[in-house]
Amino acid sequence: MKPLEKLDQVTTVDGKELALYRRSEDFYIKIDGSDLMTSRAHGSEEEMARLAWRGLGRVPPEPQVLVGGLGMGYTLRATLDQLPDGAKVVVAEVFPQVVRWNRELLGHLARHPLSDPRVLVEKADVNDLLRIDAYDMILFDVDSGPNALTLAANHRLYDDAGLARLRQALKAGGVLSIWSVSPDSGFTKRMRRAGFEATRQTVWARSCAKGGRHAIFLGRKKNQERTRKSPKRR
Repeated sequence: MKPLEKLDQVTTVDGKELALYRRSEDFYIKIDGSDLMTSRAHGSEEEMARLAWRGLGRVPPEPQVLVGGLGMGYTLRATLDQLPDGAKVVVAEVFPQVVRWNRELLGHLARHPLSDPRVLVEKADVNDLLRIDAYDMILFDVDSGPNALTLAANHRLYDDAGLARLRQALKAGGVLSIWSVSPDSGFTKRMRRAGFEATRQTVWARSCAKGGRHAIFLGRKKNQERTRKSPKRR
């Protein structure tokens, strides 16, 4: 087996090493030496986008979508493949190096999703892009799940307050989809406490039904607004 070739790296604010590797035709992104994602297994990222789209009850003519984390572009590509021409997809990627990797080295893997005119890349923390009633879908491929592996600051995405902000950022009937390397039974309950109709789906890591299983957390925004009672007539 050929050795891994390190192509580039960046140090996160937490002092971790985020690095891009290649072995033959395969690419790997690692965080402190642990696999974060690989071009060998991306079926679950693609399934996350398909599940989110199917969970969207009313399909607007111009969907507004937020994708947290660019990775190798697979989630973004699968999202674009579901959307109409009038859609707008904002990609939040905190590391400029990851954007550059996708433009210069990884773009061919997912058919160059950054070249799609519907895509706007924001080199920003996804928290900074959460606005009230802004999105029809929010998809997170930021960490290895709700354990904030990449950045410690990402914990605020998955706690009760973070989930409440995510719910507020969705339009009525909007869908939140979160990728996870492993199941977390408590997280589904947390999503429900935050006002989501929440489920967890188990999917294959590879589209050929191989490579282990991953979890997709899906939450549809419930309308929790109380209907005001009409005043009684005297």
